Amino acid sequence: MKNFKDKVVIITGASSGIGRACAIEFASHGAHIVLAARKYQALLDLAADIEKRYQVMTLSVQCDVSVEEDCKQLVEQATGKFGRIDVLINNAGISMRALFKDLDISVLKSLMDVNFWGTVYCTKYAMPELLKAKGSVVGMSSIAGYRGLPGRTGYSASKFAMNGFMESLRVENLKTGLHVMVACPGFTASNIRATALDVHGQQHGETSMEEGKMMTAEEVAMIVVDGVAKRKRTLIMTRQGKLAVFMNKITPSWVDKKVFDLFSREKNPLIK
Repeated sequence: MKNFKDKVVIITGASSGIGRACAIEFASHGAHIVLAARKYQALLDLAADIEKRYQVMTLSVQCDVSVEEDCKQLVEQATGKFGRIDVLINNAGISMRALFKDLDISVLKSLMDVNFWGTVYCTKYAMPELLKAKGSVVGMSSIAGYRGLPGRTGYSASKFAMNGFMESLRVENLKTGLHVMVACPGFTASNIRATALDVHGQQHGETSMEEGKMMTAEEVAMIVVDGVAKRKRTLIMTRQGKLAVFMNKITPSWVDKKVFDLFSREKNPLIK
């Protein structure tokens, strides 16, 4: 049994999907939860549910991780209420679906601001408390952070950047006791594809893939919590993902073709 009793866990992007599931999973193991997202009412509803079910404390903070001051305030409010931070889950993220030749360059900036800079800002301000606690910092990445995906140039770039940042952070802290973990779910049933940005930076509003065959957010959360408990280095969660990462090191041109074939079969494919 994973024991997080009285530990304090910050989760960004906690209002839905993997973030919401992680909040519930950590709370079920006794952790106090700091919920952060832009949708404040959704956080309050989740907080009330968690407190009723698990008798732990919560804090809801409206936060746009692309805004540095918001991230600073998130950490200050967390330490102000709980006096410590044991785990930071950098989960907030957005995706995109557009060919690079067609999109407005601002779309890539938006992806980097949330997915990469959001991780940097939150980690920077939480570092003193995480180091004091010899705690854990987690980056919710993706196979797209190991393997560029068509129609997702900004998403892949942001996750590659996150992976590099987290890897450097890990090496810097080999002797400090800080645990650094990169978590890479497979395709997960969530609203991330429906909210993916199009060529103009507007949300698509619908998924481009068959959601029913994907991992659930709850499955991802269980793996993440177990990974933090065991202080794992990297979590690549599906056989397809592990194969893609492994084969990309050996025969990347073969993986190019397989990735092309996979994405040419999505709904209304961008590549044919």
